[in-house]
Amino acid sequence: MELELTDANFEEHVVQADKPVLVDFWAEWCGPCRMVGPIVSELAVEYKDKVVVGKIDVDSNPEVAMKYGIRNIPTILFFKNGEVVDKQVGAVPKSLLAGKIEGLL
Repeated sequence: MELELTDANFEEHVVQADKPVLVDFWAEWCGPCRMVGPIVSELAVEYKDKVVVGKIDVDSNPEVAMKYGIRNIPTILFFKNGEVVDKQVGAVPKSLLAGKIEGLL
């Protein structure tokens, strides 16, 4: 199950996390986001003990989106030790995201 991230809890759950973190920046109205959403949910289950997986609605949480320069969605940022180490923009296959996660472990 992925975490529901907000401007208020982002620092705690992502920046201060003791595991790698995948963050899906999305919005309700975004078609490609609806394609990526189920993939992110599957990855959250498959990597639940190794990686924190979260989703953040850019419309409801503009501060974090602005801080990380999110201009297109879906955008997935990969964090390690509180820093962005990889980025994926747009709808992509699950295998590509899984490969990026494996690279963090």
